[in-house]
Amino acid sequence: MDFSDYVAPFAAYPILQQRVLHVLTQLPVEAQRDFLDDPRFGTAIDNYEPGIGWTLFMPTPGPPGQGSRRVVLRPKLNDCSERFALYVIAHEFAHAILRNGGWGDITDIEEAADALAASWGFNRPKQFE
Repeated sequence: MDFSDYVAPFAAYPILQQRVLHVLTQLPVEAQRDFLDDPRFGTAIDNYEPGIGWTLFMPTPGPPGQGSRRVVLRPKLNDCSERFALYVIAHEFAHAILRNGGWGDITDIEEAADALAASWGFNRPKQFE
């Protein structure tokens, strides 16, 4: 599957770019297809600048099934530990899959994203629990 559009925003951060690609290629095929087949899904690098703010365009959420499914990642994921970065990336992709909702019996959106990411093999590091 071609994930080039989803890793392109991270070209200035080659380690982060490889980490994003690693997570995408480890997702179940159904999740990969969900992203590839949905024009609302995308990725971006957080471009916050102190004293200036963001210049990142993010469409506001619309009715269920509409609006953006953009995953925005911070540049510091290029330099932090690999395990932590992979977890955060998978967690954020889980939010996109779940459309910021629950998963099964888990109604808390953060717990649901953690559980789905863990089911993909990206567990929350112990020091962050």
